[in-house]
Amino acid sequence: MAGYQFADIEAKWQKYWEDHKVFQTPEVPDETRQKFYILDMFPYPSGVGLHVGHPLGYIATDIVARFKRMRGFNVLHPIGFDAFGLPAEQFAVEHGVHPRITTERNVGNMLRQLKKLGLTYDWDRVFSTTDPGYYKWTQWIFLQLYSSYYDPESRAARPIAELVEKIEQGRAGLDVEWDRLDAAEREEVLASHRLAYMAEVDVNWCPALGTVLANEEVTNEGRSERGNYPVYQRPLRQWMLRITAYADRLEDDLELVSWPEPIKMMQRNWIGRSEGALVDFPLDDGSDSIRVFTTRPDTLFGATYMVLAPEHPLVEKVTSAEQEAAIREYQRMAAGLSEVDRMADAKRKSGVFTGGYAVNPVNGERLPIWIADYVLMGYGTGAIMAVPGHDQRDFEFAKQFDLPIRIVVMPPAAWLGSKGVSKDDYEKNAEALEDVFDGDGISVNSSGSGVSLDGQPSDEAKRSISDWLEQTGQGKREIQYKLRDWLFSRQRYWGEPFPILHGPEGQIRPVDDDDLPVRLPDMEDFKPTASDDPDAPPRPPLGRATEDWRFVQIDGVRYERELNTMPQWAGSCWYYLRFIDPGNENQFVRPKLESYWMKPTGVDLYVGGAEHAVLHLLYARFWHKVLYDLGQVSTSEPFARLVNQGYIQAYAYRDERGVVVPADEVVDQDGRPASDVQDQSDRRYFWDGKPVRQEFGKMGKSLKNATGPDEVSTEYGCDTFRLYEMYLGPLEASKPWSTRDIIGVHRFLRRVWRNLVDEESDAMLVDDGPPTEALERAMHKTIKRVTDDLERLSFNTAIAALIEFVSEIVGLERIPRSIAERLVLLLSPMAPHISEELWRRLGYEETLGYEPWPTYDESMVAEEEITIAVQVNGKVRGSVTVAAQTPKDKVLARARAEENVARHLEGKTLRREIYVPRKIVNFVVQ
Repeated sequence: MAGYQFADIEAKWQKYWEDHKVFQTPEVPDETRQKFYILDMFPYPSGVGLHVGHPLGYIATDIVARFKRMRGFNVLHPIGFDAFGLPAEQFAVEHGVHPRITTERNVGNMLRQLKKLGLTYDWDRVFSTTDPGYYKWTQWIFLQLYSSYYDPESRAARPIAELVEKIEQGRAGLDVEWDRLDAAEREEVLASHRLAYMAEVDVNWCPALGTVLANEEVTNEGRSERGNYPVYQRPLRQWMLRITAYADRLEDDLELVSWPEPIKMMQRNWIGRSEGALVDFPLDDGSDSIRVFTTRPDTLFGATYMVLAPEHPLVEKVTSAEQEAAIREYQRMAAGLSEVDRMADAKRKSGVFTGGYAVNPVNGERLPIWIADYVLMGYGTGAIMAVPGHDQRDFEFAKQFDLPIRIVVMPPAAWLGSKGVSKDDYEKNAEALEDVFDGDGISVNSSGSGVSLDGQPSDEAKRSISDWLEQTGQGKREIQYKLRDWLFSRQRYWGEPFPILHGPEGQIRPVDDDDLPVRLPDMEDFKPTASDDPDAPPRPPLGRATEDWRFVQIDGVRYERELNTMPQWAGSCWYYLRFIDPGNENQFVRPKLESYWMKPTGVDLYVGGAEHAVLHLLYARFWHKVLYDLGQVSTSEPFARLVNQGYIQAYAYRDERGVVVPADEVVDQDGRPASDVQDQSDRRYFWDGKPVRQEFGKMGKSLKNATGPDEVSTEYGCDTFRLYEMYLGPLEASKPWSTRDIIGVHRFLRRVWRNLVDEESDAMLVDDGPPTEALERAMHKTIKRVTDDLERLSFNTAIAALIEFVSEIVGLERIPRSIAERLVLLLSPMAPHISEELWRRLGYEETLGYEPWPTYDESMVAEEEITIAVQVNGKVRGSVTVAAQTPKDKVLARARAEENVARHLEGKTLRREIYVPRKIVNFVVQ
């Protein structure tokens, strides 16, 4: 084999690794060695396979896994597929093929692509969420949730049997006569505490897709993200998970993990913890009261009206006869809007006055009661006190409907100055402003009914008014959350069946553990029941399953199976645990193995896209905490360290309608493929003979600008592909893709080959002689740089260090063996195929995958210091002492800053800077 034949080399070593199971993790690891669990976020088996953006994180984790093995760690590096869910089902529906067939085909294609990248996954641990042996345990975990409740005393999940015992002993703090309740009534009490329960809730119903959608699956325009169909709000009886019970722990425990701060902030915002007060506003006839939650009780004196959600139960009571028709019409309109649409921050508000009034408890004022769609029943109490002087939404609503605006918090002078108004003008003419002050300031106009806040800073005023509310019995301190319970049902076929049976009297019976898994039945007609009618009742596809599957006879009672399926999130909530013990048929994971791989703080490194920053991570953390409380896992958090890789970006093109067209079919005005154009500026582009406009964005299906890794690897080799993706820039940064630049990395690998292998004779250009001191010192510095960079996941700088070192050996007739071996080992995590081949040619019979990582001597990496004379117009004016490897710009900066040199440069025009490396600096001035 003459020359660098990368195709043959890569095929050879990929086969060797697979045949010999080189990177298989032992089922029972050597516990005397330190572990390192590294994981990629669960990939979805797309029908189009991988594009070059997908492997960015996979290559990064593979480099770390290889590096850690050579550092002596037991490494667990698995891969699997998140294969249930709406995208797979929609793909199957659109192509008329069963989702099981399309999923298995897509998984097979992605496995082929992943193996072709030389990734060191433990291929014996691969599974999909669609495997019955996996979703058996997803169903089992759901049953743990169903059979548990959250105990506020211990702040942990406990078996529901313990709650029953407490109720029977009168220790539960519940006002129920347990002995007098029948079975259905008892279950109703328990359902209000279970972590998995059924409830009628308002949901995002998409008739065209025939299913409920989560908020994140609905666009801001109130349409389905997939298919762009209308979405409506309607009440449905659904399975819910009581994630709200864990809101405090989900927020507080973010301090335990090493995650990017923006991701933590997104989770905190989603949880939405708010400290404030519950306040009761009596109706003016004294018949009832409206309870509101506010984070700004210090602004109570500024309330000038109230707003109820259109579906609030008090709407009917407060509505006058004159307003009844308008209220009913508005309620009908609001019911047709999705929650996402109602939450949109539109400037123009809508609402209707009910004709009723409430009384402000702090000053006795009558406040008109309105309904408006920007208030949601699912948030807070479904009612707000409107303070238009200090809340932007209320301000816009008040201006639109000519309602009073009162100032009760004086802003700092700086804020007033930015608006160009005085204190007096602001207090008297707030209506004239375009926005309002909603921060902390000093209370004004806030006295009455035995309480005064005037002159108090906002924090003090909040404490004062909260004390007064509690003392007078008109309110109390309260902590609330934006987070709501997790809607866990889907009216789809392609998902995990619930392990739940429904009896003829409405009783709920969990499937026995011995009868798990409840297998998804094979059905030819798996399509959802779609319609154009927003009021059409949901008919889950499993309702068309055979009676043998749908019905179960137990002790003479005929039960029907739950016909909804779990959402896609279910399978991805706990897959990291199953990877530890994937073949276990008797337990979801053996405790001893779980403890070894997960302690002390969970998965050591978790890499994936920021698009999963909230929901997947939040849901997985919730399930993990429940399992931790129940003694099933040993850590309170699943993922110790999180890294979000950036995106690969590429040019995309839209036609005059704004529709994306295939980027690989676009040409410039000269007929050249757009991808071949060197200078992208000042070009005109065409598709199918029609002009298109160019934009830049994330590579993927949506912009039709994807490039597959197969074609790049075929032309240049997958080692080149791996190096190029890592050399583009920091892992966390988004990067532009251009195959024009990949040739530079390919030349580097060819240079490595040519320095170690004679391309004519195919013999190694290596001898056993010692290296020069300079070369040895350069090697030690390179080892340190690459080692430190890989620990920091700074792959681009590690590659740069290797490129620099290789330039040191270019031109040497023979390379010292000790230098060649260490160079190959340093290169191997990033370019494993060429490294394995060179290692074998260096005379080794075993893979280098477990060879000890090269070490360096601190004395060899210490920088040699040199003194450089500094001249001004040829006359020596001083000197500087710097490290020998100091870059030119830093040497010049040090020279300019030297006291005597600076004095001779002052007031003169610097015309030229001359630097003779390691010898002299000369500044030419006028």
